[in-house]
Amino acid sequence: MGMKIVIAGAGDMGYHLAQQLSFDNKDIVMIDTDKDVLDNVSSHLDVLTIVGDSTSLEVLKNAGVNDAEMVMAVTTSEKSNIVTAVLAKQLGAKRVIARVRNHDYLDPENDVYFKNIGIDNIISPSMLCSSEIKRMLKNSSFTDVFEFEEGKLNVVGITLDQYSSLVNKAISDMSQNILFRDIKIIAIVRDQMTIIPRGNTIIRNNDHVFFISNKKAVESILDLLGQKEVTIKNVMIIGGDDMAYATALKLEDFYRVTLIHKDKERCKWLSERLDKTLVINGDYKNIDLLIEEGLEQMEAFISVTESSETNIITSLTAKNHGVYKTIAHVDTREYIHISHSIGVDSLINKKLVAANQITRFLRKGNVEAVSGIYGVDAEFVQYVITKNYRITRKALKDLHFPESAMVAGVIRGEDVFIPDGDFVMQKDDKVIVFALPAAKNSLEKLFH
Repeated sequence: MGMKIVIAGAGDMGYHLAQQLSFDNKDIVMIDTDKDVLDNVSSHLDVLTIVGDSTSLEVLKNAGVNDAEMVMAVTTSEKSNIVTAVLAKQLGAKRVIARVRNHDYLDPENDVYFKNIGIDNIISPSMLCSSEIKRMLKNSSFTDVFEFEEGKLNVVGITLDQYSSLVNKAISDMSQNILFRDIKIIAIVRDQMTIIPRGNTIIRNNDHVFFISNKKAVESILDLLGQKEVTIKNVMIIGGDDMAYATALKLEDFYRVTLIHKDKERCKWLSERLDKTLVINGDYKNIDLLIEEGLEQMEAFISVTESSETNIITSLTAKNHGVYKTIAHVDTREYIHISHSIGVDSLINKKLVAANQITRFLRKGNVEAVSGIYGVDAEFVQYVITKNYRITRKALKDLHFPESAMVAGVIRGEDVFIPDGDFVMQKDDKVIVFALPAAKNSLEKLFH
């Protein structure tokens, strides 16, 4: 019997969580009031489904929350989530997480109230997303930025154009370059396929390439690519819901922010709460209005309206008007894969961000942290080597590592290594492996 997990709410976020967790052969039970939604889930994933309201004791008992390792309440109703989590904990669930919207709830000093009623973690997809957007702007040359161990290791993604010095070269030719001591290419996304590169892989124009590097070397990646760094001062946000608000709140102390939203009442509400943001009431689909409000002077454009299509199209328009960095919120999984190939710089999806955050709470044993990258099928898995055995006796190139995985980085005490084929791992190393789902089982064998 594996670890049992109960998920209340089978919307996008619940689906994504179930999908991430089903890789790990966990026993997953999903509860939702909508039978059609559940039928769709069970036709794609190996989960048990229960039709019903998760705030009902009877439904929770049927789902077996009494021996669940974790219960995640991620329906669209904040109140249902809180009630579900509290009841599940009372019925014996080990750990419970509730998805919330209310900003006051997320204030760290209010944590104690939720702990007192038995809720272990509360998360808000909008808040997590706004932090992610802030991080993307800080590292604006890259489409994606991930940090491991407080930034000792960084993974960055960037789309290469024909001017890049790497295009049409094989990876083995580049490794002669001195910069490649601290940098390694760990993934290439090409035509919506994720490639884990080998020495003979050739980089092509328009490849979306992910590098891993130590802290010092992030700047060298830009040198290597000959990309110029642009400083971001002016930011335009379109949209006015919770996520637009959370994002403006996070950014307004660092940038000059203009926010455009079509609903007059909501604009009033926003301008009362945002000290420094310029809030403008108008139709963001009207490009002339955006230009009047300074679109062409913006270095960044963030589209977080409720429509994925609007977000993608306005981002492309902003790009055509010379905006350096565009970030679009995209709700549908289908679009995430195409975004890089159509020219939106960075995509964000709040349900994916939230699901990644939750799966972090879950990993036990030798796996420390896991994170996924938008539009990439592979994910990072961090292992700790607990004893000396086969993998500490041979160099990496002799270990028969699965084709669909690679060791991206190793953290040994305070030292950080970007290993090559001759590297030998040691006991107590933290090993960050980047792997496609196919490699999961053979990795488990290697590291156990």
